[in-house]
Amino acid sequence: MSKKKTDLTKETKTARPAMTRREAIGLGGAAIAGAAIATALPASAQTMNHRGSSSGAKKMDHSGHNMGAMKMKNPAVSGKAGEYTIPTSNDFYARSVDNWDNWEPGMPGRDYTPVVIPNGEALPFKVVDGVKIFQMDVREVMHEFAPGLKAVCWGYNGMLPGPVIEAVEGDKIRIYVTNRLNAKTSVHWHGLILPSGMDGVGGLSHRKMDPGETFKYEWTINQHGTFMYHSHTDTMTQEGMGLTGMFIVHPRRPTEPRPDRDFVLMMNEFDIKPGTYRPDPNVFSGYNTLTLNGRCFPGTAPLVAKKGDKVKLRVGNLSAMDHHPLHMHGHAFQVTETDGGLIPPERRWPETTVLVTVGQTRAVELIADNPGDWAMHCHMTHHTMNQMGHGIPNVLGINHEKLDWKMNNIVPGYMTMGATGMGGMAKHAGMMEMPENSIPMMGTPGPHDYIAMGGMVTVFKVRDELSSYDDPGWYNAPKGTTAMAATMADLKRDGIKT
Repeated sequence: MSKKKTDLTKETKTARPAMTRREAIGLGGAAIAGAAIATALPASAQTMNHRGSSSGAKKMDHSGHNMGAMKMKNPAVSGKAGEYTIPTSNDFYARSVDNWDNWEPGMPGRDYTPVVIPNGEALPFKVVDGVKIFQMDVREVMHEFAPGLKAVCWGYNGMLPGPVIEAVEGDKIRIYVTNRLNAKTSVHWHGLILPSGMDGVGGLSHRKMDPGETFKYEWTINQHGTFMYHSHTDTMTQEGMGLTGMFIVHPRRPTEPRPDRDFVLMMNEFDIKPGTYRPDPNVFSGYNTLTLNGRCFPGTAPLVAKKGDKVKLRVGNLSAMDHHPLHMHGHAFQVTETDGGLIPPERRWPETTVLVTVGQTRAVELIADNPGDWAMHCHMTHHTMNQMGHGIPNVLGINHEKLDWKMNNIVPGYMTMGATGMGGMAKHAGMMEMPENSIPMMGTPGPHDYIAMGGMVTVFKVRDELSSYDDPGWYNAPKGTTAMAATMADLKRDGIKT
């Protein structure tokens, strides 16, 4: 697809006069630096032409800009021209075939069991001349993180994270990406082995995608595993606004049984100040909105399985700064894959918590053999709270009755919060006026009491029998298998004094 090219600049006829000291102070640091460069250069050097524009200055093509007078040179480009050869020297790449020619496009059902994406969906494709064709765009989107909290984010195909791309080893794929933002962008295919020019690092792999342009990425899939994709232009901003997604490749010739339930989860973090409607990607700690597939509890959909199901859980972490130890209750699992490849069966190890650091994926597998409703969450305790505040006074353990009585004379209805911990604040939050578009400390009513958790939390629901994999509701535990207050008879029988 082509884009009409517009001359965005005109030749500067005269140099700008040098700034006065008063002007410099008013402009600020960044502007001073730019103005100082501009006034120091000849008039012809102040002209920048964007691909195809003209100028009286001597032209030089430099990464998409024609610049005059500066006489900058690109580094030498090395490498032989010719066809790309798939690298084969690293035998630890996850590969089930040793050639990638003449394979039919892999089809769901026949060649793989499609993944399950709670709160998300897979990217559709079509086949043209034996090539799988995918299409995405990059745009601004109003995204709901949980009931009561929305924000203007950036997403692929209007989703956060973007739709999951599924392919099969040996597939020839072509992905069209249209940029509907007002900023340049690019897409990096994280962990995938492909030609350098398709890698998606803006300015390094290829030039950046201008607003309104459509880029084409294409290569032959030559490995299988759990991968990701994300912007690699102004990465801090664009990932921080939501431009991330998962990329799943199934083996052409599986050596192990297919899972019955193959779940995909993407971990992200955002900073959304109460009362605001846009994430702040410039913060470097204290993120207050922690998500699984773009949602924070209680907005996360449960993971549902039937007793005896072989379950695979693929997890990626594209948070800005935080690692996440994902802990599953009621089951243990084996860590079977990293984003670098398949772990041989004899080298896998059992865990109940898998650490997924920033930029990593992990896959774990288990048999769902313990019916119930099981919490699954990041074990960083601040990551299981919604919009938790920081820098507040520590009132834990204080006697606040007299303080509350005195304060009520000034502020009717005042009560000190946090003296017994943070768990009760979620209930009280529903009775108080809160800032617009905020869910501080919000949890949800559970089957037995209020669940005082939020953020990076979901529920793994395992049932003896299921007619479908829809949410079966809360678990009805067998008689005698639920903790309750001990009776006096219990205490007397076992010699317990309280």
